[in-house]
Amino acid sequence: MPIRPENRDRYPARPEISEEIKNRAGWRCECEGECGRGSHAGRCPNRHGQPAYGTGSRVVLTTAHLDHTPEHCEPGNLRAMCQGCHLHYDQDHHARTRAEARRTALEASGQLTFEM
Repeated sequence: MPIRPENRDRYPARPEISEEIKNRAGWRCECEGECGRGSHAGRCPNRHGQPAYGTGSRVVLTTAHLDHTPEHCEPGNLRAMCQGCHLHYDQDHHARTRAEARRTALEASGQLTFEM
């Protein structure tokens, strides 16, 4: 999922951080099931640029922030994940931020205000 423009400044302008994490992982997904997909036992077999198991789509290795905080770039908080594992890992976080953004937009438009 692309980074929203309003969050782009939260990510460090240091692409070498992501490359270091991917090198650490040997350019293979580091997910060991924490994504919740239930589709692989042990470490995910997907490798960057190769066909994904199950779908055959081209794997794009990403760097996931385990605590969903872009400013927290310590190696222990970062994990190389294929796009499938990363999206599944982030799905609850995305649902919460989507709901918050919708509520904010509704409040700004006056649709959630009421008087008694």
